[in-house]
Amino acid sequence: MRPVSRLPAGLPALDAASTAHAQAMRDYLTRQVQQSEHGFMPFEHWMRLALYAPGLGYYAAGNTKFGAGLPTGDFTTAPELTPLFGKTLARQVAEILERSGSDTILEFGAGSGALAASILPALADMGISARYLILEVSADLRARQQERLADHGATVTWLDALPEDFSGCVLANEVLDAMPATLFRWDEAGALQELGVRLEDTDFAWTERPAPAELADTMSQRMPPLPGYRSELNLQAEAWVRQMGAWLSKGAALLLDYGFPQAEYYHPQRAEGTLMCHFRHHAHAEPLIHPGLQDITAHVDFTAMADAALAGGLDVLGYTSQARFLMNAGLPELLVASTRSGTDPAAAGRAMSAVQKLLSEAEMGELFKVLAIGRGIDAPLMGFTRGDRRDRL
Repeated sequence: MRPVSRLPAGLPALDAASTAHAQAMRDYLTRQVQQSEHGFMPFEHWMRLALYAPGLGYYAAGNTKFGAGLPTGDFTTAPELTPLFGKTLARQVAEILERSGSDTILEFGAGSGALAASILPALADMGISARYLILEVSADLRARQQERLADHGATVTWLDALPEDFSGCVLANEVLDAMPATLFRWDEAGALQELGVRLEDTDFAWTERPAPAELADTMSQRMPPLPGYRSELNLQAEAWVRQMGAWLSKGAALLLDYGFPQAEYYHPQRAEGTLMCHFRHHAHAEPLIHPGLQDITAHVDFTAMADAALAGGLDVLGYTSQARFLMNAGLPELLVASTRSGTDPAAAGRAMSAVQKLLSEAEMGELFKVLAIGRGIDAPLMGFTRGDRRDRL
């Protein structure tokens, strides 16, 4: 790990507006680091500001984030690839609604609104008139969602806070990975160090300090000390999942994200962790550059999320790969129906290409997982009828 981050080769150059925004964000972060105790800003705090600082953070500043084609975005999510993803997910949503006796869906971090735009018509085709709630922390993205979903009228409602009591289906697609993560490193003596950010002249640089006792105790229970090993844990995401037990009275949450069970997450060969940045469809591992202009993510420890759900009084209802979940929920049949005779060949080709990316082990099919947690719902859910991996958590 270099003390000062360097610009990775091959990244697109910044235009004037992006340069000005990045400088404003740098000035803001500089002041925040200077005001931190001993000039040490824990990385979790840095990531939170870089992504969510009002008017400046990546998810709060009005930049375009989502899109499959350049230069429309920085990365592509499954709902953006094809509406078939949302249509398939709608089948599992319908089953959860029926079992919970509810007509209500709550989506966290709804992005561009693409998932809701696919799910609602699919449910309507099944004769289900659903209420769709969205909790979105980004004012910019909320405005984009409201524009995209305007035709659904009062069916879609935006919340400003967590519900006190909820029954139905909760959706969180690529939400956990964007929650601020704590970075750590085992030093050569086997002691845990917490990573943070300091100033070196006018540059942001990596630094570390002995990990607080609670953090050291947590990691000692999850992996052995491996000198030089660096990785992450997401205590905020765990708290979010655990807290769900206080307001999810009946129903299930589907958590879709990229990640691994704990034994794979902290595998000795994964010695550099999983932290990744996305800037205009270029992936790299330098989170201290381009503040406010790039996404910063860490893979999900699904064992930790399942443990958090159990600690919150919820049941773990299923865990499998995205490919297996989508196959179980009927994606192949929906693809055949969408490409039947008479369909535009070009559109059929695009649909098949998108589905291939969703299912391929070399693309999203294996890296992305689906974890179902809930209360008052009998397993198995259709998405986990084959290939359930709860025994690997």
